[in-house]
Amino acid sequence: MKNFNGKVLFLDRSDINTDEIIPAKYLTEITKEALKPYCLEDLKVDGFDPARDIAGKTAIVTRANFGCGSSREHAPWALEVNGIQIVIAENFARIFRQNMYNCGMIATELKKEEIDEVFKTFAGLETDLTVDTKAGTLLFSAKGKDGSKLSRSYKFKLGEFEAALVASGGWVAYAAANY
Repeated sequence: MKNFNGKVLFLDRSDINTDEIIPAKYLTEITKEALKPYCLEDLKVDGFDPARDIAGKTAIVTRANFGCGSSREHAPWALEVNGIQIVIAENFARIFRQNMYNCGMIATELKKEEIDEVFKTFAGLETDLTVDTKAGTLLFSAKGKDGSKLSRSYKFKLGEFEAALVASGGWVAYAAANY
């Protein structure tokens, strides 16, 4: 199973599509590693610079309809090779969401109000995320600008098959162990 705990990248925008996650011109690359420098290079979000902001992050918090656009496995691969193992959003494009689980990654949804609260409380701060897949909890924590300790916990659900894919590290490992 992958490590889902770590630093959070906040992308305050809806409808981030697969071409913005990994531009189509790089889909001819034959290794995941070759995708690494191009992840989110075309994404336009105020204050976001992929060269500066992706390194060291394990999680993305974003708005609605993440992963819309063309269906391609390359989008989760580009995130994965950059250390991003979990994306938290209001909702996802169906194929993108399944491709995340097929890679042993997590694409989980929180209510709009919860996403709003996470952005209001933590965006702009160095935020840590602790994920407990068994208990189904996401714990965000950071030091406030005034030095106070901030933390919020949210519940999430993994379906039985999603949990099995995550525990196995993805579809290939799951299939090898079960078929």
